[in-house]
Amino acid sequence: MLKKIVSHWWRSVISIPVSLIVWESMSPLTLAAPPRNPDQTIECEILVVGSGLAGTAAAYEALLKGKTVCLTEITDWVGGQISSQGTSALDERQTQRERLFYPRGYLELRKRIEEKYGKLNPGNCWVSESCFLPSDGHQLLMEQLQDAAQKGEGTLKWFPTTVIKELEIGKVPNGGTGEQIKGAIAIQHSPAEGAPPLNSEPLSKTIEDAYRYDNSPRFKKTIIRFVPKASNQQKPADWYIIEATETGEIVGLADVPYRLGIDPRSYLEPSSSSATADPYCTQGFTYTFAMEATEESQKHEMPPFYLQHAPYFSYELERLANFNLVFTYRRIWSPQEGQSETFGGITFDAPMPGDISMQNWTWGNDYRPGTSQDNLIYTREQLKATGQLTPGGWMGGLRTETLRRGEDHALAYFYWLVMGTTDSQLGDGVKKPNPNNRFLAGLDSPMGTAHGLSKYPYMREGRRILGRPSYAYADGFSITEIDISRRNYQDDYYRQTLSPETYRRLQATLAGLEGLDVIGGKVSPDAVKRRKRSTIYPDSVGIGHYAIDFHPCMTQSPPEAPGNTEREGERRGAGQAYPFQIPLRAMIPQRIDNLLVAGKSIAVSHIAAAAYRVHSFEWSSGAATGITAAFVLDDGKILPYQLVDQTPIIKERKLLELQRLLNKSGNPTAFPDTSIFNENWDEWQ
Repeated sequence: MLKKIVSHWWRSVISIPVSLIVWESMSPLTLAAPPRNPDQTIECEILVVGSGLAGTAAAYEALLKGKTVCLTEITDWVGGQISSQGTSALDERQTQRERLFYPRGYLELRKRIEEKYGKLNPGNCWVSESCFLPSDGHQLLMEQLQDAAQKGEGTLKWFPTTVIKELEIGKVPNGGTGEQIKGAIAIQHSPAEGAPPLNSEPLSKTIEDAYRYDNSPRFKKTIIRFVPKASNQQKPADWYIIEATETGEIVGLADVPYRLGIDPRSYLEPSSSSATADPYCTQGFTYTFAMEATEESQKHEMPPFYLQHAPYFSYELERLANFNLVFTYRRIWSPQEGQSETFGGITFDAPMPGDISMQNWTWGNDYRPGTSQDNLIYTREQLKATGQLTPGGWMGGLRTETLRRGEDHALAYFYWLVMGTTDSQLGDGVKKPNPNNRFLAGLDSPMGTAHGLSKYPYMREGRRILGRPSYAYADGFSITEIDISRRNYQDDYYRQTLSPETYRRLQATLAGLEGLDVIGGKVSPDAVKRRKRSTIYPDSVGIGHYAIDFHPCMTQSPPEAPGNTEREGERRGAGQAYPFQIPLRAMIPQRIDNLLVAGKSIAVSHIAAAAYRVHSFEWSSGAATGITAAFVLDDGKILPYQLVDQTPIIKERKLLELQRLLNKSGNPTAFPDTSIFNENWDEWQ
């Protein structure tokens, strides 16, 4: 029987400013025996868990390096944000887009979109330069992966509708100082005989079944054991696992130190809305859907749950209070050009019959729980209480009831768009019915589901690892707010809110070489020159640029309660950010030596995560993990943490080799002219 050793003979205490996260020691446990032996044993060099943009990018680069890649996904589409989550509108910043300064795989995706439609923006949306159909996002990326496998002579083993149920974790003879994942048990589900096809029911109806070993009237289950590819060569690690799920599933299941929700206010996170940590307040999630403009008025039946959710919905701002503007905001298909309109300073082509819009609206289908009674992503304490950290107990780490409420919320929002006459933020007389629209549902619809909602909710925040302790990061490495924000930290809010000691330390950190003089009192905190760039990391392996964009949790439970408000102060940290880097240290968790983290679960703070979550960043982080895993496998003598265990004191030779490999392969590790002497970043819009 496989042995599972998950934090059984260890104890670590990870301190964060103002609060502590404690991982207590646990008794030795063994893997729960599945109801039968695994149906398949699959060998991999790299196991990528999660096929969103980060996971797809990791697989893409590893395939180009000739590796055998196993790629799993809870849905049956690759692409995450641009496919199964329905947000097929690329979030990009102006200057980076104008210069096309992106990883090569992301550029390839943009090229394939343009070739598919004959133009980059077939939806003629105004929020992005590229809005397209989610179903096509999956197809284009799958073709891109297949081409990469052929070109690089790698092997892609694709496992749709597959979830990881258990991990085998323990010491290995040739490894480093920590433990390694030695095997993984997964469950792949397909329709049972006589059952409806996949995607007939929303996720809340199927997710618990998907994580159970036993067959059901809904699903036939295949139990798969993933193991390292056989090799005669002695290596410190025989394979690598890349965590690329949307919520940090492997982070939670492996039980490595992580954070969730709001970080406590400190000199590193001075705009935090709370003096103490709050793991229940994460950014809202969204079930997207597609709607089509019609020539004739449609009949719309009020959902039975509409009146419960109606008190939430709003256009939000007077300058946005226009149905045509909201429809065209993320229009993903527009076969004919409409008449030009302008509202709130935004010019767009009016909707025409046959146009298709994808909806993703803050005061619309965003669902924003923020209390211990309704939070979506379970904390470690909640995982323990629900038995999900016991052998065989893992069920995905999400609250099913909150998923269901989010689904109801999205369907209610559609009814509000077409028939509603209330507005929670702007009052009466603003919202008018717009019945000439229909909800698109069916397995051949843009979302690929019989119910019309996205296959998986669009996630903005998940579990975020704490990197390994290192110089200046005694509690574990993390990217923080002040590493990327353009905010002026000398304004009155910070003087008045932070203690004098914290304010001085904030300014000292921003002062660079003058920091010691600020701490010592030789230089006044108010005399510190405002920094005009992001933190430069010697171990950077990728890039990103986006605003710190918040969709805050709500104050009360449930989120749709009448008169509910956003959590006070959560938007304080929102604003513009400088172009930023992705350090390798942010991708290496504590304790487990052959696990790399990509996407939203890298070591990043709550506020910084609001910028480190968009499409091109996910691709860049995924590409970095794929190339890093291939690099250390080829080297055969080093583990990822050993590339940075002396950073930033010494820039190690192997790290330089990895960075050269990344840059040479078209995956930039820095923006042009990045230097501690270059403070001219205001031009990057």
